[in-house]
Amino acid sequence: MLTQNRAMRAIGVWNWTLPALAARLPDGRTQVTCPAASACAQICYARNGTYRFPAVKARHQANLAFVLDDLPGWESAMIRELSASRFTGKFIRVHDAGDFFDDPYTLAWCRVMRACPDVTFYAYTKEVLRFKRLIEPAPPSNFLWVYSYGGKEDAHIDPSRDRVADVFPDTTAITAAGWSSQEASDLLAVLGPRLVGVPANNIPHFLKRMDGRRLSEWQAEIDADRARKQRRHLRLVPGTSLAVPSPQNLPRPADADRHAA
Repeated sequence: MLTQNRAMRAIGVWNWTLPALAARLPDGRTQVTCPAASACAQICYARNGTYRFPAVKARHQANLAFVLDDLPGWESAMIRELSASRFTGKFIRVHDAGDFFDDPYTLAWCRVMRACPDVTFYAYTKEVLRFKRLIEPAPPSNFLWVYSYGGKEDAHIDPSRDRVADVFPDTTAITAAGWSSQEASDLLAVLGPRLVGVPANNIPHFLKRMDGRRLSEWQAEIDADRARKQRRHLRLVPGTSLAVPSPQNLPRPADADRHAA
């Protein structure tokens, strides 16, 4: 179940991978695998290049199907695989693509980690609220993680205390911001300084979308635009802090009758 791509093989790291963002399985089921994704989905490396090859997609879909169809069986199989001597002292990157998409799956990984104390696990995640609720109170001792900007839960990241990663247009921008690049080794994301800069992939249409921004800046623009739209549809009740739909956004009587019919 665990694999190594060329970059990870060079630093001795193994990967576990799901389909990026969402997937439709061969039997027609759909599953969102990155619930908190937002701006990051527009420049996701795992929806580009070799990740789109049919054999690669099929393998990632099979991983997801195993988790969905038999989570206890997947957990046992993962523990058996990680018990092999070749993984002793090694690092496992959980989710080269995908994320901790629900509570049962996240807790299953915690049990795997605790059952394999000679292996170190690490992950980038945008599931900030899930981690602060399920992981931070009592994390497995062999689990390292970094919150990554570009998701719906960016506002819940505290850069003054959390380990955080942000995608920058290039290494020059990382240095100028006073952050530390993980370009030399992906392990620096969890072993290096707490503020982690990730250089953007050199994919022309991705760089064009970034438009010179950090991913956190792009996400902040998305969040601000969403907030403006919500405010336009609400008005405050005088003398209270209650907000109700503005009159122009309420259904007209004819519309209400039509819906009732």
